[in-house]
Amino acid sequence: MAAAPQRTAEGALQIDTLRAPEGGAWVTTAREEALARLRAMGLPQRRDEYWKFTRPDSLTQAEAPRAALFEDAGEPEMFGEMDRLRLVFVDGVFDAEASDDPAMAGLRIERLADVSAQDIHWARDLYGTLEARGQVPVPRPLAALNTAIAEDGVLIHVTGSAGRPVNLVYHHRSETSDAALHHVIRLDAGAELTVLENGPAAARFNKVMEVDVGDGARFHHVRVQGRDHERRAATHIFARLGAESAFKSFTMTANGVMTRNECVIEMTGDDASAHVAGAAMGDGDFHQDDTVFITHDALRCESRQVFKKVLRNGATGVFQGKILVKAGAQKTDGYQISQSLLLDDDSQFLAKPELEIYADDVACSHGSTSGAIDEDALYYLRSRGVPKPIATDLLVLSFLAEAVEEIAEESLRDEITARLAAWLERRRG
Repeated sequence: MAAAPQRTAEGALQIDTLRAPEGGAWVTTAREEALARLRAMGLPQRRDEYWKFTRPDSLTQAEAPRAALFEDAGEPEMFGEMDRLRLVFVDGVFDAEASDDPAMAGLRIERLADVSAQDIHWARDLYGTLEARGQVPVPRPLAALNTAIAEDGVLIHVTGSAGRPVNLVYHHRSETSDAALHHVIRLDAGAELTVLENGPAAARFNKVMEVDVGDGARFHHVRVQGRDHERRAATHIFARLGAESAFKSFTMTANGVMTRNECVIEMTGDDASAHVAGAAMGDGDFHQDDTVFITHDALRCESRQVFKKVLRNGATGVFQGKILVKAGAQKTDGYQISQSLLLDDDSQFLAKPELEIYADDVACSHGSTSGAIDEDALYYLRSRGVPKPIATDLLVLSFLAEAVEEIAEESLRDEITARLAAWLERRRG
């Protein structure tokens, strides 16, 4: 078990002065319990085992570091060609005028800020619950902080098959914005939902998404993080999977001076499936950290972790992934791969893959590699008239393809690939 984060005098002072926002009985209880968890854990420190590769300073200091706004170069809106329900947040505050009407068959969508004054709500059994379960065995203080202080977000109850994806759009308009959003999603048995996320959100962004996937339900998640380069973000997904359910999440990260994405999945029902993937591309002052923890606690469950990072000009990529197979979780199939492509000698990839297995009838594997462009493949393309910059981009896209293929919807795969190619072309220019 990992040791709890150490408390410094400065960190303790910040925590001890925090007060949970006012609300109804259900949310007030959850916020106060989260605040108690945070005070017991303390803020993350570089000496903590799961923070040794990533400096948490800018994510925990009292005020958000200033982040310059990105000037839109006329690039088409992400997911703009899709028929989707747009819910827009500006610096962490819901923008009703820019959003679509949330009414949709098979969905009940509410705003946390609108229902938090109620004494009873369906989200009572979930808000902060999955986050609290995800604190063991590894403390996640920034998630507890979010549960304690977040005042906005969406609560989505899915009763059937949603006809359109729900697109959470995050705009960044203030150079000093410090946003915290908390989303809760419940999928009833047999339900299905696709959630899309895109946008830089704020100068500093702390987000928690709790997802309860019922028996036989299907949850698809595709997220794009960018384009403001100076932004900082700490995001968390906590998911609980029922029997024969499926969870798929993919994240594309381009730019961002500091990004920490945590994903904690608990498979509690037999024959469940969880796939988590990511493609990151960093140039220069770029630090991107994927930390994943998947627990198998049922029979015949499958999990996949596929993460690829392309780094250059001193960029840093981090992957920390763990598969925990509990006693009795027989017939587990767990797969984990993390790889980096270093385009120069200044960049670095730091990895910590882990397996912890207490069952004897399992098939689990993990691997991590780091290397440069394949010179033979590059020579082959150049010998056939392909200029070196274009040949390099083609090989990079080929390298990232395994992660992108984890996206179930073909049109989404195509759009992500197009965005990756556009990022490479801009850097080439």
